[in-house]
Amino acid sequence: CGGSISDSSGMVQSPYYPGSYPNNADCEWEIQVESNFRVTLTFRDIAMQSSTCQHDYIEVYDGPRRSSPLLGRLCSGSFPTFVSSSNMMTIRFHSDSGGSFRGFQAHYSSIPADHNTTLQCLPDYMHAVVSRDYLQSQGYSAQMVTLNDNRCRPTITSQEVVFNIPYDGCGTIREENNDTINYSNTIRVSSSGHIIKRKKNINLHISCKMLQKTWMQVMYTAEDTVDVNEYQFGRYDMNITFYDSPAFSRQVRSSPYFIDLNQNLYLQACLHSSDPNLKVFVDTCVASPDPRDFNTLAYDIVRNGCPRDSSYATFYSPSSHFARFKFNAFEFISRHPSVYLKCELMVCRLGDYSSHCYRGCTGRAKRDTSPAEEKVDVVVGPIRRREGAAQSGNTT
Repeated sequence: CGGSISDSSGMVQSPYYPGSYPNNADCEWEIQVESNFRVTLTFRDIAMQSSTCQHDYIEVYDGPRRSSPLLGRLCSGSFPTFVSSSNMMTIRFHSDSGGSFRGFQAHYSSIPADHNTTLQCLPDYMHAVVSRDYLQSQGYSAQMVTLNDNRCRPTITSQEVVFNIPYDGCGTIREENNDTINYSNTIRVSSSGHIIKRKKNINLHISCKMLQKTWMQVMYTAEDTVDVNEYQFGRYDMNITFYDSPAFSRQVRSSPYFIDLNQNLYLQACLHSSDPNLKVFVDTCVASPDPRDFNTLAYDIVRNGCPRDSSYATFYSPSSHFARFKFNAFEFISRHPSVYLKCELMVCRLGDYSSHCYRGCTGRAKRDTSPAEEKVDVVVGPIRRREGAAQSGNTT
């Protein structure tokens, strides 16, 4: 139960609904809709163990669970509606070892946010947009809008003022604490040059925070104006590519990738980010003949940083944004003529030696040791056995 949901609308319900939910369940759904939209969640049915919410309950969070406010805890009674302040909301369902009931069903949808100001935290820069109609309503022109570093000028269109602000330039400030990496800047709107100011200056404070599982984006207005709060969530941009040798000099561009039965595969995971202080680690890689099912016929290559296939090995990488590794295709390609790989990649702070990226294989994955970690799933393939490749006596 649980998982990541990205559709614009849909249904969330307890396991086996409308049948009885299981004991000792702990499910978490992360709903993430388009940037600059909000999530609205309405409960249609709630039938649980008690009215005190001590044993079985539903929790609704205004973003990622570990770093966002709790909007409500439910177990019975009325059917409320919740609206997020961002494009993300988390629902958690918990049951204990006691009796079980029908559970819950809820419907969610996305609604447009206020579009006077919008913000997206992209891999290499913050994309901030201010509506010219909004500026005009406050008595300002587009030419009055500047950044901390006024050498970084916006693009002005007929309707918008657009800033593409790098994470490592234009006056962007980088701060770290125990659980976030925060990139911040300020867009200033001022009527400078006037001896008597009839209008207050507007400061649009922009912030992109890397949390345990997301980028959180914040944009708000200060100094005696109507506050504008924009919270957006996104994911790291990651990909995996095949190479034809351990030199990692020539990328394999053909798809499907045809290989021989006993061939070594060389792969490189890459994080696309302008922040140099991040590190990539290959946590888990699983092979399967079905790109939608990595459980039924799965073959583990590495799990929780621990090699499960004896041919798995890692290579030195010239950048912390790369992770290079290899394994032999024999064990799984001998059973299935076509397979896919699903790899779970982890991003940590560079130099954070308590993180999973540095601890590597721990036997059993520890969680919450270093909160500034994010996991990203990447599926690649298909990999196919070359026609005529010897079966080496294996007929399965």
